Amino acid sequence: MPVKRKPEWLRKKMPDKKSLDKMQAMVKDLSLHTVCQEANCPNVGECFEKRTATFMIMGDICTRGCRFCAVGKGEVPALDWSEPQHVADAVAQLGLKHAVITSVTRDDLPDGGAEHFAETIRSIRKKNPMTTIEVLIPDFQGDHKALEIVLQAKPEILNHNIETVPSLYETVRPGADFQRSMNLLEEVKKKTPSILSKTGIMVGLGEMEKEVVEVMQELAKIHCDILTIGQYLQPSPEHLPVEEFVTPDQFESYQQQGLATGISFVESGPFIRSSYNAARAMEVLSKK
Repeated sequence: MPVKRKPEWLRKKMPDKKSLDKMQAMVKDLSLHTVCQEANCPNVGECFEKRTATFMIMGDICTRGCRFCAVGKGEVPALDWSEPQHVADAVAQLGLKHAVITSVTRDDLPDGGAEHFAETIRSIRKKNPMTTIEVLIPDFQGDHKALEIVLQAKPEILNHNIETVPSLYETVRPGADFQRSMNLLEEVKKKTPSILSKTGIMVGLGEMEKEVVEVMQELAKIHCDILTIGQYLQPSPEHLPVEEFVTPDQFESYQQQGLATGISFVESGPFIRSSYNAARAMEVLSKK
């Protein structure tokens, strides 16, 4: 199948090489990974130029085989328990007001890496007491005890991406389950209402508008606070092809429909990613 040509609204200027090199050097010196690099994010140049990044803990190899994701698959490494402190050091070096931490999925670990997330939160909090913290976690295979470990560390935002509509799960997210992810998000608000819950979806994978709206309605029912909607971009020929380049007008429509369901903050656009300009939701919702 021929690759679809990107429309004009999906073209970005080349990133500043000096900014890229400087950030990459810091990440390498601290033995860290960023999802910006590992997942081939189209915003990497812009974010690195602003001296922001989303740190990816527990290595750069994932135990799942999602067909949209560029993160590597294979033999996973042992956990590095100096990593939480290294992340805290990087947050300090960058002077981040809002830190975003994600991970690969580690189904090989008994708690899915929950304690590693919690220790990272604690390390950032100790070294950077004024920094707000957002974690983007895997589904922990539905283990709510693992979720509670993360919640007890008290991040300001807990994010778990549902990624796509239920009808596409078997194709897009083999090994994941839509209802399991929704249950996790619902549990966040049940256990700790003060923590903001967040999720994100990609469009352009073959979903129908009606399905996207139905997902937003379901998220509103479980009191999800923040939703991001962005364009899926094929990271390599081995990954799922793009079925549609969604127009900016349609993204605007999704944002308005999402807000109309009662979701407090909806970010929707071609380049929107779960952690792109993540501090904005925190700023807006803290004033409400």
